[in-house]
Amino acid sequence: MIPLNGITAGLLAGILMSTVSDIAYRIGIFKSSLTLIDGYFSLKVIRAKIGIKRMYIFGIPLHLFTSAVFGSIYVFIINLLKWNATSVLMITLYIILLWLSMLFIALPVAGFRFLGRKLGASTWLEQLILHIVFGTGLFVALRLM
Repeated sequence: MIPLNGITAGLLAGILMSTVSDIAYRIGIFKSSLTLIDGYFSLKVIRAKIGIKRMYIFGIPLHLFTSAVFGSIYVFIINLLKWNATSVLMITLYIILLWLSMLFIALPVAGFRFLGRKLGASTWLEQLILHIVFGTGLFVALRLM
């Protein structure tokens, strides 16, 4: 599988993940939106004024970039190990690793504390659901390529 497949699949999965996240946030099912989390982090890093519009403007590109990177990393690892890119087991293991990284590294670094507790007690579950959505999107996109 070529690296462009990973980038494309990651982008498509990231769009799906971000859309589900934002809709669930807007209708009150989730306490946070990935786009806003990414935007908040971006603005915090560059020490810019934080506002909803700015968080979307900065969050969307960051989320799409990281999704493309994670898609390409997956394809790189799969190619390196000569495994089947559409293996449900491999995608599941990769998504679990991404989910744990989000909870233990990304959210605390972004200022949302361990497991994203600053966003709410159910953040770990919201993130699990969103990472399952990402994994499903990645699987379907790679199957179609």
